[in-house]
Amino acid sequence: MKKSLAVSAIVAVALLGGCESLRTERSYALGGEVQVTRTHLGQPIARGEIRVEPAAGVTAVNFSQVTAPVERELARLGWTVSPAKATTEQVAVARVAETTRANGSVVTELAVRIQRRSDATVAWEGRAQSESRAGADRGATIDRLASALFRDFPGESGRTIRVR
Repeated sequence: MKKSLAVSAIVAVALLGGCESLRTERSYALGGEVQVTRTHLGQPIARGEIRVEPAAGVTAVNFSQVTAPVERELARLGWTVSPAKATTEQVAVARVAETTRANGSVVTELAVRIQRRSDATVAWEGRAQSESRAGADRGATIDRLASALFRDFPGESGRTIRVR
């Protein structure tokens, strides 16, 4: 009796472990979970006109896939996104960085900082990071990162969360 109970427990653990590895493998193939960290002063952030600009050192080729997802999220949150040629008091400075790991995966990070242009005072900043297989759709990855980064805006300051 005790022996069959022990065997049943071992089988149950093995099955649960298999389910977990299947879930992890499936989410990894889709880009996995996104780790998000945000910081802010805990004060309301004024909505108005804003322009998305590349961080220093970001080339136009790398930045073109960042603009649309970040602008979409800012508009959803109540900002009026201005065209590239406009000068606005608020600016969202953004960058994407990718690192290839030895096992063939790619870590992609999207970082955005909302600040005043006049004195560079930062009202909010955040970064979202995920790992995916090499060859994954870069645009879709950046889109997922932007959605996760601005979810529940402004978020809890200084805390890293995981978004699936």
